Amino acid sequence: MKFDELLTKVGIECPKELYGREVSAIVTDSAKAKKDCIFVCLEGSRYDGHDHIDEAVAAGAVVIVAEKVRGVSVGGAALTLVNNTRLCASLLYNEWFGSPCEAMKIIGVTGTNGKTSVTWMLKALFEAEGYSCALIGTLGMFSGKRRLGDGELSLSNMTTPDPQTLYSALAEMKRDGVEYVFMEVSSHALSQSRTDAIIFDCAVFTNLSSDHLDYHGDMEAYYKAKEKLFLRSRRAVLNTDDTAGRRLALILRERRVEFKTCSTEEGDFCALLDEDSRCHGSFETEYTLKTAKACIRVSLPNFAGEFQIMNSLEAAAVALTYGISPETVRDTFAKMQGVKGRMEQVRAHGKQNIHIFIDYAHTPDALEKLLRSIRRMRAGDERIVLLFGCGGDRDKSKRRVMGQIASRLADITVVTSDNSRSEEPADIIGDILKGIDKEKRFTVIEDRRSAIRRAILEYTRAGDILVLAGKGHETYEIDRDGVHAFDERQIIREALCELFEKDLEDKGKG
Repeated sequence: MKFDELLTKVGIECPKELYGREVSAIVTDSAKAKKDCIFVCLEGSRYDGHDHIDEAVAAGAVVIVAEKVRGVSVGGAALTLVNNTRLCASLLYNEWFGSPCEAMKIIGVTGTNGKTSVTWMLKALFEAEGYSCALIGTLGMFSGKRRLGDGELSLSNMTTPDPQTLYSALAEMKRDGVEYVFMEVSSHALSQSRTDAIIFDCAVFTNLSSDHLDYHGDMEAYYKAKEKLFLRSRRAVLNTDDTAGRRLALILRERRVEFKTCSTEEGDFCALLDEDSRCHGSFETEYTLKTAKACIRVSLPNFAGEFQIMNSLEAAAVALTYGISPETVRDTFAKMQGVKGRMEQVRAHGKQNIHIFIDYAHTPDALEKLLRSIRRMRAGDERIVLLFGCGGDRDKSKRRVMGQIASRLADITVVTSDNSRSEEPADIIGDILKGIDKEKRFTVIEDRRSAIRRAILEYTRAGDILVLAGKGHETYEIDRDGVHAFDERQIIREALCELFEKDLEDKGKG
């Protein structure tokens, strides 16, 4: 693509000397700059591209897109000043990859919790109707059944990828003939304009609770970041059981944007709950879905947790709005497998006599909903053993609160590490312990591998429910030394093998 063609499309005046000249690349990292490239200066919390303009020019960059210049020379490169370089980067990459979104319907899902489950449900529902679908989110990027990009240990699969990765993936999905893309849209991505080149065909709001306040500052700024998605969408589906969902409904009504409401009380799509929906001793989700035109019984045998009612209700609402039949919704949910790391029940040994769940819950709201759901599932006097930690270099205010929730809703709490990053694990654990009720049963085992092993060998008994919260789908651990392979499922399997081998030895001695 030529400089004049690319720059003109994003509203940047092209220097006359670059007319008819081919662009070699668009880069946001000066280390990747090369001859005849465009270097876009992005300012982050630790890195500011404006400080590296000289390096990019020396490597061959001929256009510098910047918000400010700090007394540095741009050599022979053309300097373009814009108000928002992050927005400019998204627009440039979108054009560079051929504006792929225009050929597909993009459905964005945002909210604090539930994004992954909703997008996976949507993909299953639309594929059941025969559509070619893709997915972008925390578990990676998928075009049909094919996974795009690198593996999990690369950490490239952030909730919403950087613009280069995002628009490149969308172009690949377009080439694959994808009709619908279901995308998790994070508040970070919205704040950083990563998706600003996309007009979403539909936006879905799940819920809003305290998270990422280390980045946004306060809940109002966090909400405003989420709201941005709905101002760039043709229609919306909202959880109006949530206060923020009701606020969005008022705004969209004023702007005359089409939207549908989901509720367990009263809405366009309503989940009617009865005794069977909350039956004790059940690890399934079941309810009646009612709309103005249909009433169907929804059963999700592979999805545990009451919070899955709203997740599935919203996915069903989108599907029904797009013309998918109620029968397809009912039948797809009935046979759909659970989502990795989302209330995932682990069965790792033939003699396993405890219930083990892995969940991504890493916010106070998610942890509370998780534990409350499990308490309602108990058939009798099963104990809930909770193992969790909090991430380093993230919102510290939630640590004490999560400790309080653990003490209130779990019978035994094992406090451990979870992606400590640059922080000392002991310091993070210390913050959690400020909220732990010292009158309740708890223990601290800093090493997460040892914590899982001991939770199975020492703290659970037959019939108990062990919950590993925080890591979910992740198969890695991040600390000061970097990223390490860490699969909780394998650790569970090893501990259960050790437990039952030990039992056999004990019986032999007896």
